[in-house]
Amino acid sequence: MSKLPLRTYRDLLAQYIRPQRGHFSLLVFLLLASIGLQLLNPQIIGRFIDAALAGASARQLVGAGLAFLGIAVLQQAVAVGVIYLGETVAWTATNALRNDLAHHLLDLDLAFHNAHTPGELIERIDGDITELANFFSQFVIILLGNLLLMIGILIVLFFEDWRLGLLFTVFAAIALFIMYRMRNIAVPDQKAYRQADAELFGLIEEQLSGKEDLHSSGADGYAIREIFRRQAIMLRHNRRSQFKRWQINLVVTGLLTLGMLLAVLSGYALYLGGVITVGTIYLTVYYINMLETPIWALTHEIESFQTIGACVERLTDLRKTGREVRDGPGMALPAGALALNFAEVCFAYGDQEPALRELTFSLPAGTRLGLLGRTGSGKSTLARLIFRLYDPQSGAICLDGADLQHARLVDLRRRVGMVTQEVQLFRASVRDNLTFFDSSITDQQIQTAIKALELADWYNALPFGLDTLLKSGSHSLSAGEAQLLAFTRIFLRDPGLVILDEASSRLDPATEQRIERAIDRLLQGRTAIIIAHRLATVARADQIMILESGRSSEFGARRQLASDPESLFYRLLQSGLEEVLA
Repeated sequence: MSKLPLRTYRDLLAQYIRPQRGHFSLLVFLLLASIGLQLLNPQIIGRFIDAALAGASARQLVGAGLAFLGIAVLQQAVAVGVIYLGETVAWTATNALRNDLAHHLLDLDLAFHNAHTPGELIERIDGDITELANFFSQFVIILLGNLLLMIGILIVLFFEDWRLGLLFTVFAAIALFIMYRMRNIAVPDQKAYRQADAELFGLIEEQLSGKEDLHSSGADGYAIREIFRRQAIMLRHNRRSQFKRWQINLVVTGLLTLGMLLAVLSGYALYLGGVITVGTIYLTVYYINMLETPIWALTHEIESFQTIGACVERLTDLRKTGREVRDGPGMALPAGALALNFAEVCFAYGDQEPALRELTFSLPAGTRLGLLGRTGSGKSTLARLIFRLYDPQSGAICLDGADLQHARLVDLRRRVGMVTQEVQLFRASVRDNLTFFDSSITDQQIQTAIKALELADWYNALPFGLDTLLKSGSHSLSAGEAQLLAFTRIFLRDPGLVILDEASSRLDPATEQRIERAIDRLLQGRTAIIIAHRLATVARADQIMILESGRSSEFGARRQLASDPESLFYRLLQSGLEEVLA
Protein backbone atom coordinates (compact mmCIF):
# COMPACT_ATOMS: atom_id res chain seq x y z
CA MET A 1 0.00 0.00 0.00
CA SER A 2 1.25 3.44 -0.93
CA LYS A 3 1.88 5.70 2.05
CA LEU A 4 3.39 8.95 0.91
CA PRO A 5 4.57 11.02 3.88
CA LEU A 6 2.58 14.20 4.43
CA ARG A 7 5.76 16.25 4.00
CA THR A 8 5.72 15.25 0.32
CA TYR A 9 2.45 17.12 -0.13
CA ARG A 10 3.64 19.95 2.09
CA ASP A 11 6.89 20.40 0.17
CA LEU A 12 5.06 20.38 -3.16
CA LEU A 13 2.63 23.02 -1.92
CA ALA A 14 5.36 25.18 -0.42
CA GLN A 15 7.48 25.11 -3.58
CA TYR A 16 4.73 26.38 -5.87
CA ILE A 17 2.63 28.46 -3.46
CA ARG A 18 5.57 30.48 -2.09
CA PRO A 19 5.86 32.75 -5.18
CA GLN A 20 2.21 33.75 -4.62
CA ARG A 21 2.52 34.91 -1.02
CA GLY A 22 0.29 37.95 -1.53
CA HIS A 23 -2.64 36.11 -3.07
CA PHE A 24 -2.22 33.26 -0.61
CA SER A 25 -2.23 35.58 2.41
CA LEU A 26 -5.41 37.27 1.16
CA LEU A 27 -6.94 33.83 0.56
CA VAL A 28 -6.22 32.77 4.15
CA PHE A 29 -7.70 36.05 5.48
CA LEU A 30 -10.93 35.62 3.49
CA LEU A 31 -11.09 31.97 4.50
CA LEU A 32 -10.91 32.87 8.19
CA ALA A 33 -13.50 35.62 7.67
CA SER A 34 -15.83 33.12 5.97
CA ILE A 35 -15.47 30.65 8.85
CA GLY A 36 -16.16 33.40 11.39
CA LEU A 37 -19.32 34.46 9.59
CA GLN A 38 -20.55 30.83 9.39
CA LEU A 39 -20.10 30.47 13.15
CA LEU A 40 -21.72 33.83 13.91
CA ASN A 41 -25.08 33.39 12.18
CA PRO A 42 -26.29 30.40 14.27
CA GLN A 43 -25.63 32.49 17.40
CA ILE A 44 -28.07 35.11 16.09
CA ILE A 45 -30.71 32.42 15.45
CA GLY A 46 -30.22 30.92 18.92
CA ARG A 47 -30.59 34.34 20.57
CA PHE A 48 -33.62 34.97 18.36
CA ILE A 49 -35.32 31.77 19.61
CA ASP A 50 -34.60 32.50 23.30
CA ALA A 51 -35.73 36.12 22.87
CA ALA A 52 -38.97 35.07 21.13
CA LEU A 53 -39.77 32.56 23.91
CA ALA A 54 -39.04 35.27 26.50
CA GLY A 55 -41.50 37.68 24.82
CA ALA A 56 -39.06 40.16 23.21
CA SER A 57 -40.45 43.04 21.14
CA ALA A 58 -41.06 42.76 17.39
CA ARG A 59 -38.45 45.47 16.78
CA GLN A 60 -35.77 43.35 18.49
CA LEU A 61 -36.76 40.25 16.53
CA VAL A 62 -36.79 42.13 13.18
CA GLY A 63 -33.35 43.56 13.98
CA ALA A 64 -32.01 40.08 14.65
CA GLY A 65 -33.52 38.80 11.41
CA LEU A 66 -31.99 41.61 9.34
CA ALA A 67 -28.61 40.99 10.98
CA PHE A 68 -28.88 37.31 10.03
CA LEU A 69 -29.67 38.15 6.39
CA GLY A 70 -26.87 40.73 6.18
CA ILE A 71 -24.29 38.33 7.55
CA ALA A 72 -25.52 35.57 5.20
CA VAL A 73 -25.10 37.83 2.14
CA LEU A 74 -21.66 38.94 3.31
CA GLN A 75 -20.64 35.33 3.92
CA GLN A 76 -21.63 34.37 0.34
CA ALA A 77 -19.62 37.30 -1.07
CA VAL A 78 -16.56 36.24 0.93
CA ALA A 79 -17.03 32.63 -0.23
CA VAL A 80 -16.96 33.77 -3.88
CA GLY A 81 -13.70 35.63 -3.20
CA VAL A 82 -12.23 32.52 -1.58
CA ILE A 83 -13.10 30.34 -4.59
CA TYR A 84 -11.77 32.90 -7.08
CA LEU A 85 -8.45 33.34 -5.26
CA GLY A 86 -8.16 29.60 -4.68
CA GLU A 87 -8.54 28.82 -8.38
CA THR A 88 -6.11 31.60 -9.33
CA VAL A 89 -3.47 30.28 -6.94
CA ALA A 90 -4.10 26.71 -8.10
CA TRP A 91 -3.75 27.30 -11.84
CA THR A 92 -0.75 29.56 -11.43
CA ALA A 93 0.93 26.84 -9.34
CA THR A 94 0.03 23.99 -11.70
CA ASN A 95 1.13 25.93 -14.79
CA ALA A 96 4.50 26.49 -13.12
CA LEU A 97 4.66 22.79 -12.19
CA ARG A 98 3.71 21.79 -15.75
CA ASN A 99 6.49 23.97 -17.17
CA ASP A 100 9.03 22.56 -14.73
CA LEU A 101 8.02 18.98 -15.50
CA ALA A 102 8.10 19.55 -19.27
CA HIS A 103 11.59 21.05 -18.93
CA HIS A 104 12.67 18.10 -16.77
CA LEU A 105 11.39 15.57 -19.32
CA LEU A 106 13.04 17.34 -22.23
CA ASP A 107 16.30 17.31 -20.28
CA LEU A 108 16.25 13.54 -19.68
CA ASP A 109 18.37 11.15 -21.69
CA LEU A 110 17.45 9.50 -24.96
CA ALA A 111 17.32 6.16 -23.10
CA PHE A 112 14.43 7.45 -20.98
CA HIS A 113 12.48 8.67 -24.01
CA ASN A 114 13.06 5.39 -25.83
CA ALA A 115 11.44 3.62 -22.86
CA HIS A 116 8.36 5.92 -22.73
CA THR A 117 6.03 6.87 -25.54
CA PRO A 118 5.20 10.53 -26.24
CA GLY A 119 1.53 9.81 -25.47
CA GLU A 120 2.43 8.50 -22.01
CA LEU A 121 4.55 11.54 -21.23
CA ILE A 122 1.84 13.92 -22.46
CA GLU A 123 -0.60 12.25 -20.09
CA ARG A 124 1.91 12.72 -17.26
CA ILE A 125 2.36 16.43 -18.01
CA ASP A 126 -1.27 17.20 -18.75
CA GLY A 127 -3.47 14.58 -17.10
CA ASP A 128 -1.68 14.12 -13.79
CA ILE A 129 -0.99 17.82 -13.28
CA THR A 130 -4.58 18.77 -14.14
CA GLU A 131 -5.63 16.48 -11.31
CA LEU A 132 -3.17 18.31 -9.08
CA ALA A 133 -4.87 21.63 -9.88
CA ASN A 134 -7.68 20.49 -7.58
CA PHE A 135 -5.10 19.66 -4.93
CA PHE A 136 -3.57 23.13 -5.03
CA SER A 137 -6.93 24.93 -5.03
CA GLN A 138 -9.01 22.72 -2.76
CA PHE A 139 -6.34 21.87 -0.21
CA VAL A 140 -6.57 25.29 1.39
CA ILE A 141 -10.23 25.98 0.70
CA ILE A 142 -11.68 22.61 1.63
CA LEU A 143 -9.15 20.70 3.69
CA LEU A 144 -7.63 23.50 5.74
CA GLY A 145 -10.82 25.59 5.73
CA ASN A 146 -13.02 22.76 6.95
CA LEU A 147 -10.51 21.74 9.60
CA LEU A 148 -10.63 25.30 10.91
CA LEU A 149 -14.44 25.30 10.70
CA MET A 150 -14.54 22.08 12.69
CA ILE A 151 -12.24 23.53 15.35
CA GLY A 152 -14.37 26.70 15.47
CA ILE A 153 -17.56 24.67 15.95
CA LEU A 154 -16.00 22.72 18.82
CA ILE A 155 -14.78 25.92 20.48
CA VAL A 156 -18.29 27.44 20.27
CA LEU A 157 -19.79 24.26 21.74
CA PHE A 158 -17.34 24.55 24.65
CA PHE A 159 -18.60 28.08 25.26
CA GLU A 160 -22.20 26.86 25.20
CA ASP A 161 -21.51 23.98 27.59
CA TRP A 162 -18.23 22.29 28.36
CA ARG A 163 -19.85 18.85 28.35
CA LEU A 164 -21.11 19.34 24.83
CA GLY A 165 -17.69 20.62 23.77
CA LEU A 166 -15.87 17.67 25.30
CA LEU A 167 -18.30 15.08 23.89
CA PHE A 168 -18.06 16.32 20.33
CA THR A 169 -14.33 16.97 20.50
CA VAL A 170 -13.87 13.27 21.28
CA PHE A 171 -16.32 12.40 18.49
CA ALA A 172 -14.52 14.61 15.96
CA ALA A 173 -11.10 13.22 16.97
CA ILE A 174 -12.31 9.64 16.47
CA ALA A 175 -13.84 10.55 13.08
CA LEU A 176 -10.63 12.25 11.91
CA PHE A 177 -8.49 9.35 13.10
CA ILE A 178 -10.63 6.84 11.19
CA MET A 179 -10.50 8.97 8.03
CA TYR A 180 -6.73 9.40 8.37
CA ARG A 181 -6.28 5.66 8.62
CA MET A 182 -8.35 5.17 5.47
CA ARG A 183 -6.68 7.91 3.41
CA ASN A 184 -4.52 5.60 1.29
CA ILE A 185 -6.66 2.51 0.80
CA ALA A 186 -7.41 3.26 -2.87
CA VAL A 187 -4.08 4.83 -3.86
CA PRO A 188 -2.51 1.63 -5.34
CA ASP A 189 -5.56 0.99 -7.53
CA GLN A 190 -5.82 4.64 -8.52
CA LYS A 191 -2.12 4.72 -9.36
CA ALA A 192 -2.55 1.62 -11.51
CA TYR A 193 -5.53 3.27 -13.20
CA ARG A 194 -3.51 6.42 -13.99
CA GLN A 195 -0.67 4.27 -15.36
CA ALA A 196 -3.08 2.31 -17.54
CA ASP A 197 -4.53 5.61 -18.76
CA ALA A 198 -1.06 6.85 -19.70
CA GLU A 199 -0.30 3.59 -21.52
CA LEU A 200 -3.55 3.92 -23.48
CA PHE A 201 -2.53 7.42 -24.59
CA GLY A 202 0.84 6.01 -25.62
CA LEU A 203 -0.84 3.25 -27.63
CA ILE A 204 -3.16 5.71 -29.40
CA GLU A 205 -0.22 8.00 -30.23
CA GLU A 206 1.73 5.02 -31.59
CA GLN A 207 -1.15 3.81 -33.73
CA LEU A 208 -1.93 7.27 -35.11
CA SER A 209 1.73 7.67 -36.07
CA GLY A 210 1.69 4.33 -37.89
CA LYS A 211 -1.79 4.56 -39.39
CA GLU A 212 -0.50 4.07 -42.96
CA ASP A 213 1.23 0.81 -42.03
CA LEU A 214 -1.84 -0.35 -40.10
CA HIS A 215 -4.14 0.32 -43.05
CA SER A 216 -1.82 -1.20 -45.64
CA SER A 217 -1.22 -4.37 -43.63
CA GLY A 218 -4.87 -4.82 -42.62
CA ALA A 219 -4.05 -4.56 -38.91
CA ASP A 220 -6.91 -2.17 -38.04
CA GLY A 221 -8.77 -4.91 -36.19
CA TYR A 222 -5.75 -5.65 -34.03
CA ALA A 223 -5.40 -1.93 -33.19
CA ILE A 224 -9.05 -1.68 -32.07
CA ARG A 225 -8.82 -4.89 -30.02
CA GLU A 226 -5.69 -3.60 -28.29
CA ILE A 227 -7.46 -0.34 -27.40
CA PHE A 228 -10.38 -2.31 -25.94
CA ARG A 229 -7.97 -4.50 -23.97
CA ARG A 230 -6.26 -1.44 -22.46
CA GLN A 231 -9.63 0.10 -21.63
CA ALA A 232 -10.66 -3.12 -19.88
CA ILE A 233 -7.56 -2.86 -17.70
CA MET A 234 -8.50 0.74 -16.84
CA LEU A 235 -12.05 -0.33 -15.99
CA ARG A 236 -10.82 -3.10 -13.68
CA HIS A 237 -8.59 -0.75 -11.70
CA ASN A 238 -11.29 1.93 -11.62
CA ARG A 239 -13.85 -0.52 -10.21
CA ARG A 240 -11.51 -1.51 -7.41
CA SER A 241 -10.80 2.13 -6.62
CA GLN A 242 -14.52 3.05 -6.61
CA PHE A 243 -15.34 0.11 -4.33
CA LYS A 244 -12.80 1.33 -1.78
CA ARG A 245 -14.19 4.86 -2.04
CA TRP A 246 -17.64 3.40 -1.32
CA GLN A 247 -16.22 1.86 1.84
CA ILE A 248 -15.03 5.31 2.94
CA ASN A 249 -18.50 6.80 2.29
CA LEU A 250 -20.17 4.00 4.26
CA VAL A 251 -17.96 4.61 7.30
CA VAL A 252 -18.50 8.38 7.20
CA THR A 253 -22.29 7.98 6.90
CA GLY A 254 -22.27 5.83 10.03
CA LEU A 255 -20.16 8.40 11.89
CA LEU A 256 -22.49 11.27 10.97
CA THR A 257 -25.59 9.30 12.00
CA LEU A 258 -23.94 8.58 15.33
CA GLY A 259 -23.04 12.26 15.75
CA MET A 260 -26.63 13.44 15.15
CA LEU A 261 -27.93 10.85 17.62
CA LEU A 262 -25.44 12.10 20.24
CA ALA A 263 -26.50 15.71 19.62
CA VAL A 264 -30.20 14.97 20.13
CA LEU A 265 -29.75 12.76 23.20
CA SER A 266 -27.16 14.98 24.95
CA GLY A 267 -29.13 18.17 24.24
CA TYR A 268 -32.34 16.65 25.53
CA ALA A 269 -30.63 15.36 28.69
CA LEU A 270 -29.04 18.74 29.46
CA TYR A 271 -32.31 20.56 28.81
CA LEU A 272 -34.17 18.29 31.23
CA GLY A 273 -31.46 19.05 33.78
CA GLY A 274 -32.04 22.78 33.34
CA VAL A 275 -28.47 23.33 32.16
CA ILE A 276 -29.25 24.71 28.69
CA THR A 277 -32.10 26.53 26.97
CA VAL A 278 -34.15 25.67 23.90
CA GLY A 279 -32.01 28.13 21.92
CA THR A 280 -28.89 26.26 23.00
CA ILE A 281 -30.44 22.94 21.93
CA TYR A 282 -31.08 24.48 18.53
CA LEU A 283 -27.47 25.74 18.43
CA THR A 284 -26.18 22.28 19.31
CA VAL A 285 -28.18 20.54 16.59
CA TYR A 286 -27.35 23.32 14.11
CA TYR A 287 -23.61 23.11 14.84
CA ILE A 288 -23.65 19.33 14.62
CA ASN A 289 -25.37 19.69 11.27
CA MET A 290 -22.61 22.14 10.35
CA LEU A 291 -20.09 19.57 11.53
CA GLU A 292 -21.41 17.26 8.82
CA THR A 293 -20.17 19.75 6.21
CA PRO A 294 -16.47 19.63 7.13
CA ILE A 295 -16.63 15.87 7.72
CA TRP A 296 -18.19 15.22 4.29
CA ALA A 297 -15.82 17.74 2.72
CA LEU A 298 -12.83 16.05 4.34
CA THR A 299 -14.21 12.70 3.17
CA HIS A 300 -14.39 14.02 -0.39
CA GLU A 301 -10.83 15.26 -0.09
CA ILE A 302 -9.75 11.84 1.16
CA GLU A 303 -11.41 10.33 -1.91
CA SER A 304 -9.65 12.91 -4.08
CA PHE A 305 -6.41 12.05 -2.31
CA GLN A 306 -6.69 8.57 -3.75
CA THR A 307 -6.26 10.15 -7.18
CA ILE A 308 -4.03 12.97 -6.00
CA GLY A 309 -1.86 10.56 -4.02
CA ALA A 310 -1.32 8.43 -7.13
CA CYS A 311 -0.53 11.54 -9.19
CA VAL A 312 1.87 12.94 -6.58
CA GLU A 313 3.60 9.57 -6.25
CA ARG A 314 4.03 9.27 -10.03
CA LEU A 315 5.14 12.89 -10.19
CA THR A 316 7.63 12.38 -7.37
CA ASP A 317 9.08 9.29 -9.05
CA LEU A 318 9.34 11.17 -12.35
CA ARG A 319 11.06 14.17 -10.79
CA LYS A 320 13.53 11.83 -9.08
CA THR A 321 14.45 10.33 -12.45
CA GLY A 322 17.79 11.87 -13.31
CA ARG A 323 20.03 12.02 -16.31
CA GLU A 324 22.52 9.27 -16.86
CA VAL A 325 24.47 11.61 -19.14
CA ARG A 326 25.50 14.57 -17.00
CA ASP A 327 27.07 17.90 -17.81
CA GLY A 328 30.82 18.08 -17.51
CA PRO A 329 32.63 20.91 -15.68
CA GLY A 330 33.23 22.61 -19.03
CA MET A 331 36.16 22.77 -21.40
CA ALA A 332 37.20 25.02 -24.26
CA LEU A 333 36.38 23.68 -27.71
CA PRO A 334 38.43 25.64 -30.27
CA ALA A 335 37.02 27.19 -33.42
CA GLY A 336 37.51 25.41 -36.72
CA ALA A 337 37.78 21.72 -37.48
CA LEU A 338 37.98 19.34 -34.51
CA ALA A 339 40.09 16.19 -34.18
CA LEU A 340 38.21 13.08 -33.01
CA ASN A 341 39.60 10.05 -31.14
CA PHE A 342 37.95 6.83 -29.96
CA ALA A 343 39.97 4.79 -27.47
CA GLU A 344 38.78 1.25 -26.60
CA VAL A 345 35.13 2.38 -26.60
CA CYS A 346 32.55 -0.21 -25.56
CA PHE A 347 28.82 0.42 -25.41
CA ALA A 348 25.62 -1.64 -25.08
CA TYR A 349 21.96 -0.62 -24.88
CA GLY A 350 20.80 -1.95 -21.53
CA ASP A 351 21.18 -5.72 -21.33
CA GLN A 352 21.51 -6.17 -25.09
CA GLU A 353 24.58 -7.36 -26.93
CA PRO A 354 27.30 -4.68 -27.20
CA ALA A 355 26.72 -2.27 -30.08
CA LEU A 356 30.38 -1.17 -30.05
CA ARG A 357 33.27 -3.36 -28.93
CA GLU A 358 36.67 -1.86 -28.08
CA LEU A 359 36.47 0.61 -30.95
CA THR A 360 39.64 2.63 -31.48
CA PHE A 361 40.45 5.11 -34.24
CA SER A 362 41.77 8.66 -34.73
CA LEU A 363 40.44 11.29 -37.09
CA PRO A 364 42.69 14.34 -37.57
CA ALA A 365 41.07 17.78 -37.79
CA GLY A 366 39.66 18.49 -41.24
CA THR A 367 39.55 14.81 -42.25
CA ARG A 368 36.49 13.21 -43.79
CA LEU A 369 35.66 9.68 -42.63
CA GLY A 370 33.41 7.39 -44.69
CA LEU A 371 31.65 5.02 -42.29
CA LEU A 372 30.29 1.81 -43.82
CA GLY A 373 28.66 -1.26 -42.37
CA ARG A 374 25.57 -3.43 -42.31
CA THR A 375 22.43 -2.42 -40.43
CA GLY A 376 23.12 -2.96 -36.74
CA SER A 377 26.88 -2.73 -37.11
CA GLY A 378 27.09 0.32 -34.80
CA LYS A 379 27.17 3.30 -37.20
CA SER A 380 24.29 5.21 -35.60
CA THR A 381 25.50 4.29 -32.12
CA LEU A 382 28.87 5.87 -32.89
CA ALA A 383 27.12 9.14 -33.83
CA ARG A 384 24.97 9.08 -30.68
CA LEU A 385 28.04 8.66 -28.49
CA ILE A 386 29.72 11.67 -30.12
CA PHE A 387 26.65 13.77 -29.28
CA ARG A 388 26.64 12.27 -25.77
CA LEU A 389 23.07 11.07 -26.16
CA TYR A 390 24.64 8.10 -24.38
CA ASP A 391 27.96 7.61 -22.62
CA PRO A 392 30.12 4.54 -23.26
CA GLN A 393 30.43 1.90 -20.55
CA SER A 394 34.20 1.95 -21.00
CA GLY A 395 36.83 3.71 -23.05
CA ALA A 396 37.06 7.40 -23.95
CA ILE A 397 35.95 9.69 -26.76
CA CYS A 398 37.99 12.88 -27.20
CA LEU A 399 37.65 16.06 -29.21
CA ASP A 400 40.96 17.83 -29.77
CA GLY A 401 42.49 15.63 -27.06
CA ALA A 402 39.92 16.43 -24.35
CA ASP A 403 37.41 13.83 -23.07
CA LEU A 404 33.84 14.59 -24.21
CA GLN A 405 32.56 14.01 -20.69
CA HIS A 406 34.42 17.12 -19.54
CA ALA A 407 32.37 19.35 -21.88
CA ARG A 408 29.07 21.01 -21.11
CA LEU A 409 26.39 19.40 -23.26
CA VAL A 410 25.22 22.69 -24.75
CA ASP A 411 28.79 23.56 -25.77
CA LEU A 412 29.42 20.11 -27.24
CA ARG A 413 26.24 20.07 -29.31
CA ARG A 414 26.95 23.55 -30.58
CA ARG A 415 30.28 22.35 -32.00
CA VAL A 416 28.96 19.08 -33.47
CA GLY A 417 26.26 19.03 -36.16
CA MET A 418 24.30 16.20 -37.71
CA VAL A 419 22.09 15.81 -40.79
CA THR A 420 19.95 12.68 -41.23
CA GLN A 421 17.51 11.43 -43.86
CA GLU A 422 14.55 12.55 -41.73
CA VAL A 423 14.34 16.30 -41.21
CA GLN A 424 12.11 17.47 -38.35
CA LEU A 425 10.24 20.70 -38.98
CA PHE A 426 8.48 22.67 -36.27
CA ARG A 427 5.18 24.52 -36.44
CA ALA A 428 6.97 27.83 -36.46
CA SER A 429 8.43 30.41 -38.83
CA VAL A 430 11.16 29.66 -41.36
CA ARG A 431 13.47 31.79 -39.23
CA ASP A 432 12.84 29.69 -36.11
CA ASN A 433 13.13 26.45 -38.06
CA LEU A 434 16.54 27.48 -39.38
CA THR A 435 17.93 28.90 -36.13
CA PHE A 436 16.32 26.46 -33.69
CA PHE A 437 14.80 29.50 -31.95
CA ASP A 438 18.21 31.15 -31.41
CA SER A 439 17.45 34.89 -31.59
CA SER A 440 21.16 35.82 -31.67
CA ILE A 441 21.40 34.72 -35.35
CA THR A 442 20.60 37.69 -37.59
CA ASP A 443 18.42 37.68 -40.71
CA GLN A 444 21.47 38.67 -42.75
CA GLN A 445 23.34 35.57 -41.58
CA ILE A 446 20.35 33.40 -42.45
CA GLN A 447 20.00 34.85 -45.96
CA THR A 448 23.73 34.48 -46.60
CA ALA A 449 23.55 30.80 -45.64
CA ILE A 450 20.44 30.27 -47.79
CA LYS A 451 22.23 31.63 -50.86
CA ALA A 452 25.39 29.66 -50.16
CA LEU A 453 23.45 26.39 -49.99
CA GLU A 454 21.30 27.05 -53.09
CA LEU A 455 18.01 27.62 -51.31
CA ALA A 456 17.48 31.07 -52.82
CA ASP A 457 14.78 29.96 -55.28
CA TRP A 458 12.81 28.31 -52.53
CA TYR A 459 13.27 31.28 -50.22
CA ASN A 460 12.20 33.82 -52.86
CA ALA A 461 8.97 31.88 -53.39
CA LEU A 462 7.98 32.13 -49.71
CA PRO A 463 4.97 34.46 -49.26
CA PHE A 464 6.28 36.11 -46.08
CA GLY A 465 10.01 35.45 -46.28
CA LEU A 466 11.55 34.32 -43.00
CA ASP A 467 8.23 34.94 -41.23
CA THR A 468 6.46 32.27 -43.32
CA LEU A 469 5.02 29.57 -41.06
CA LEU A 470 5.94 25.95 -41.68
CA LYS A 471 3.96 22.92 -40.55
CA SER A 472 5.39 20.39 -38.16
CA GLY A 473 6.68 17.06 -39.47
CA SER A 474 8.45 16.87 -42.81
CA HIS A 475 5.66 17.16 -45.37
CA SER A 476 5.50 20.92 -45.97
CA LEU A 477 8.72 20.83 -48.05
CA SER A 478 10.04 18.55 -50.74
CA ALA A 479 12.69 16.02 -49.69
CA GLY A 480 15.43 18.09 -51.34
CA GLU A 481 14.27 21.35 -49.76
CA ALA A 482 14.06 19.71 -46.34
CA GLN A 483 17.62 18.40 -46.67
CA LEU A 484 18.91 21.82 -47.77
CA LEU A 485 17.10 23.40 -44.83
CA ALA A 486 18.85 20.93 -42.51
CA PHE A 487 22.22 21.84 -44.07
CA THR A 488 21.43 25.52 -43.52
CA ARG A 489 20.75 24.84 -39.84
CA ILE A 490 24.18 23.26 -39.48
CA PHE A 491 25.87 25.96 -41.57
CA LEU A 492 24.49 28.68 -39.26
CA ARG A 493 25.84 26.90 -36.16
CA ASP A 494 29.31 26.60 -37.75
CA PRO A 495 30.31 23.32 -36.03
CA GLY A 496 33.80 21.88 -36.09
CA LEU A 497 32.55 18.31 -36.67
CA VAL A 498 29.69 17.37 -39.01
CA ILE A 499 27.99 13.95 -39.20
CA LEU A 500 26.04 13.12 -42.36
CA ASP A 501 23.78 10.08 -42.07
CA GLU A 502 23.05 9.13 -45.71
CA ALA A 503 21.63 12.61 -46.25
CA SER A 504 20.99 12.18 -50.00
CA SER A 505 19.88 8.57 -50.24
CA ARG A 506 16.22 9.18 -51.10
CA LEU A 507 16.52 11.99 -53.67
CA ASP A 508 16.13 12.06 -57.42
CA PRO A 509 19.39 12.46 -59.42
CA ALA A 510 18.89 16.17 -60.25
CA THR A 511 18.12 17.09 -56.64
CA GLU A 512 20.97 14.87 -55.45
CA GLN A 513 23.47 16.86 -57.53
CA ARG A 514 22.23 20.03 -55.88
CA ILE A 515 22.57 18.39 -52.48
CA GLU A 516 26.08 17.20 -53.31
CA ARG A 517 27.16 20.77 -54.04
CA ALA A 518 25.64 21.89 -50.73
CA ILE A 519 27.49 19.10 -48.91
CA ASP A 520 30.81 20.20 -50.40
CA ARG A 521 30.10 23.77 -49.27
CA LEU A 522 29.07 22.60 -45.81
CA LEU A 523 32.13 20.38 -45.23
CA GLN A 524 34.75 22.96 -46.20
CA GLY A 525 37.13 23.47 -43.27
CA ARG A 526 35.34 20.94 -41.07
CA THR A 527 35.93 17.41 -39.85
CA ALA A 528 33.22 15.09 -41.15
CA ILE A 529 31.82 11.59 -40.61
CA ILE A 530 29.78 10.39 -43.58
CA ILE A 531 27.60 7.42 -42.63
CA ALA A 532 26.73 5.63 -45.86
CA HIS A 533 24.83 2.64 -47.16
CA ARG A 534 25.99 3.27 -50.75
CA LEU A 535 29.62 3.27 -51.86
CA ALA A 536 29.14 6.36 -54.07
CA THR A 537 28.31 8.39 -50.97
CA VAL A 538 31.84 8.06 -49.57
CA ALA A 539 33.63 9.22 -52.74
CA ARG A 540 34.54 12.48 -51.01
CA ALA A 541 35.93 10.72 -47.89
CA ASP A 542 39.63 10.78 -46.96
CA GLN A 543 39.42 7.77 -44.65
CA ILE A 544 37.22 4.66 -44.73
CA MET A 545 36.04 2.58 -41.78
CA ILE A 546 33.94 -0.56 -42.13
CA LEU A 547 32.15 -1.71 -38.99
CA GLU A 548 31.10 -5.30 -38.32
CA SER A 549 29.29 -6.23 -35.10
CA GLY A 550 30.55 -3.10 -33.37
CA ARG A 551 34.19 -3.61 -34.33
CA SER A 552 36.33 -1.94 -36.95
CA SER A 553 37.02 -4.61 -39.53
CA GLU A 554 38.88 -2.18 -41.80
CA PHE A 555 40.21 1.36 -41.41
CA GLY A 556 42.53 3.37 -43.61
CA ALA A 557 42.96 5.96 -46.35
CA ARG A 558 40.22 5.63 -48.98
CA ARG A 559 42.61 5.72 -51.96
CA GLN A 560 44.93 3.20 -50.40
CA LEU A 561 42.10 0.79 -49.57
CA ALA A 562 40.54 1.28 -53.00
CA SER A 563 43.80 0.16 -54.67
CA ASP A 564 44.53 -2.74 -52.30
CA PRO A 565 43.13 -6.03 -53.72
CA GLU A 566 43.30 -7.52 -50.21
CA SER A 567 40.97 -4.94 -48.66
CA LEU A 568 37.23 -5.41 -48.13
CA PHE A 569 36.58 -1.92 -49.48
CA TYR A 570 38.35 -2.84 -52.74
CA ARG A 571 36.29 -6.00 -53.12
CA LEU A 572 33.09 -4.05 -52.53
CA LEU A 573 34.08 -1.52 -55.20
CA GLN A 574 34.88 -4.25 -57.66
CA SER A 575 31.77 -6.31 -57.03
CA GLY A 576 29.41 -3.35 -56.82
CA LEU A 577 27.35 -5.25 -54.24
CA GLU A 578 26.27 -2.17 -52.37
CA GLU A 579 23.40 -4.03 -50.80
CA VAL A 580 25.97 -5.78 -48.62
CA LEU A 581 26.05 -2.58 -46.64
CA ALA A 582 22.31 -2.22 -46.26
